Amino acid sequence: MAAPAKPLALTLGEPAGIGPDITIAAWLRRRELDLPAFYLLGDEALIAQRAKALGADIRIAAVKPGEAETAFADALPVAATGERATAAPGKPDASSAPAALASIRQAVDDVRAGHASAVVTNPIAKSVLYRAGFRHPGHTEFLAELASLDGRVPQPVMMLWSPRLAVVPVTIHVSVRDALAQLTSDLIVSTVRIVATELKSRFGIARPRIAVSGLNPHAGEDGSLGHEEQTVIAPALKLLRNDGVDARGPLPADTMFHEAARNTYDCAVCMYHDQALIPIKTVAFDDAVNVTLGLPFIRTSPDHGTAFDIAGTGKANPASLVAALKLASRMAAANS
Repeated sequence: MAAPAKPLALTLGEPAGIGPDITIAAWLRRRELDLPAFYLLGDEALIAQRAKALGADIRIAAVKPGEAETAFADALPVAATGERATAAPGKPDASSAPAALASIRQAVDDVRAGHASAVVTNPIAKSVLYRAGFRHPGHTEFLAELASLDGRVPQPVMMLWSPRLAVVPVTIHVSVRDALAQLTSDLIVSTVRIVATELKSRFGIARPRIAVSGLNPHAGEDGSLGHEEQTVIAPALKLLRNDGVDARGPLPADTMFHEAARNTYDCAVCMYHDQALIPIKTVAFDDAVNVTLGLPFIRTSPDHGTAFDIAGTGKANPASLVAALKLASRMAAANS
């Protein structure tokens, strides 16, 4: 598939985490891995310091977004956000939250202004952001607010994608108790519709097959282990199928994820966070990608955290970031 016309906007993530490490590692392997052009939104001095700590032989180019593609072949392009980051590896400081948030905001602005083809986000440390007054459950919800238009916030849908499995949780960053309270037929319908639409438009799947899990063990065992399959999930699936969506279920979650079952659908939609994320992190821990559907722009991210314990050591694996960059490029090309 052809590369998108514009470079990818890559956020800094938590400056004390492994975001800088995997960014440097990915750029160093850009030719070997045939990576699409990207530029990092962050602090040039921090990246230079991290490269020195890693012993990485790297050139860094301070650029504006429009200059990134030309610079990418010979230097890691870095576009300033106006926020300095002073955090040492594994030690977030007072600069961490402002630098991380400024990078995300600028990446979204760049994509919406047409300077970049997609947003790729490095991992953030939510606990660090919360201490600075961040009020969103995570990246996904913050991006939805940044994507709002005329006060209307789109519904963000979190997909975890890999070549072997794609999953979507209907409820996301909430407790299991709150997930049960939030789960409605309307939420299932709107989530699956977004999944079906974007599997067509951004993944090039003409007729998406969507497997929908039950909530309870054995999908409720005909009501003997819970009634939500009959009263909440089944009515949603009936409405979706009447609208022409190939939505199958409710299926027992414990038999949805073995290899033979995975071959029968394009995406599994599950009722709560761990029901979806445990299987994909089991079968595709290193190369799974977090994709936010439902936004007016493309966003992907590595499917792992900040790994403070190995930041600056050279042990961080860039595989998930590489997969996120490649998937963002593929989606942008399909959407162009």
